[in-house]
Amino acid sequence: MKHATLLKTFVSRFLILILNFGLVIYSTNMWGGEGKGVISIVIADLTVVSFFASIFVGSSITYFAPKYKTEQILLYAYAWSLLVGTTIPLLFAFTKDTGHLGYLIGLSVSSSLLAANVNLFVGQKNIRMFNIYTILQQAVHIAFIGIMVYGIGARSVSSYFIAQMACYSILFIISLFQVMKGRQMPQLSFSGSVLNSLFSYGWKIQLSSFFQFLNNRLSFYFLEYFRGMMSVGVFSVGVAFSEAIWTVSRSLSVILYADVVNSSNSDAAIDKAKVSMRISFLITLLFITIILLVPSHWYAIIFGKDFSQVKKITLLLAPGIMAIAVSNIIGYYFAGINKLRILNMKSLIGLVFTLVSSFIIIPRWGITGACIVTSVSYCLSSSLLFWRFYQGTAFYFSDFILSRSEIRILVNKFLKK
Repeated sequence: MKHATLLKTFVSRFLILILNFGLVIYSTNMWGGEGKGVISIVIADLTVVSFFASIFVGSSITYFAPKYKTEQILLYAYAWSLLVGTTIPLLFAFTKDTGHLGYLIGLSVSSSLLAANVNLFVGQKNIRMFNIYTILQQAVHIAFIGIMVYGIGARSVSSYFIAQMACYSILFIISLFQVMKGRQMPQLSFSGSVLNSLFSYGWKIQLSSFFQFLNNRLSFYFLEYFRGMMSVGVFSVGVAFSEAIWTVSRSLSVILYADVVNSSNSDAAIDKAKVSMRISFLITLLFITIILLVPSHWYAIIFGKDFSQVKKITLLLAPGIMAIAVSNIIGYYFAGINKLRILNMKSLIGLVFTLVSSFIIIPRWGITGACIVTSVSYCLSSSLLFWRFYQGTAFYFSDFILSRSEIRILVNKFLKK
């Protein structure tokens, strides 16, 4: 794993972390707990659609980018994005009250098309473009919200979704020119073997991701049912802290994944996984410590009076945040060597625990119960990945502590930048 690439990715994740926090702070103050709850539910629905779309636009593109022609891969990815992005939201309309169906369709299609191009960059080991577009997704979204609210005067929560659709659409068009540069789109051709390979790999890895999503988001729906939308909005801020912290872990995972799918050296892959685990563990520990050192009343000042419980929520989620931050690395390692069954088992264990315990705990303890259920579920599912990873390799406590030479290299790289 190149240290320069690692450092650039860390810097980009740190910028995304700041932008994420800025967006959360703005949305809670602009639209309050009720509005933040609406945003959280729509984004949760969007994530469901994205899991189906990612069968062709997610890790399957990254995995097969070194193996098939770009034109062949993108043909199926774009077609699938349009199909899933329209049909799944329409199915939602028949099963639940969706007051933002049009926005959900627009977000689903545009985000899936952009994801196809961004994941292709990863498969081509173009981590620089991956970092740029992941930063731009936050920065351009915030810029368009500013235009909507202060330029046009659209102050309803719908402006959040319109700005996000515009962001995804513009970035997709720009990335399309970069992806297709020097390629002949009219020469596209269908291939049954490419289609079968993409689908076979894609649905297996997305099944695990979908289970994990349900594990992450079922608490939102239980809270909405038992305690109302306000509880969802408050709890979602604590979850937003979790996911912001995980940006570092996910970035390291993407770099590791790109290295593993382009390499046949299993020992080197394990060593890279352990380095990534060390960095993820220490950075996550640092961020959690900083969050917990902030006085409770500051959160009410920053996010609004409805969000005084944020520190308590983060404290209860902390063990699970740490477990997922490290186990994400192992999960991408297994995905890179095409061992997907363990990922499905991991996510299924967490999901079953969440389903059973949520019916008992959340009605009694509300947001506190949702935090406990979520954190324990994260720890259970992560434990399985740790166990399987260390079945085939020796465990050392040093796996979670950076060596002096690694610290020196990172510091030198940072100072040069």
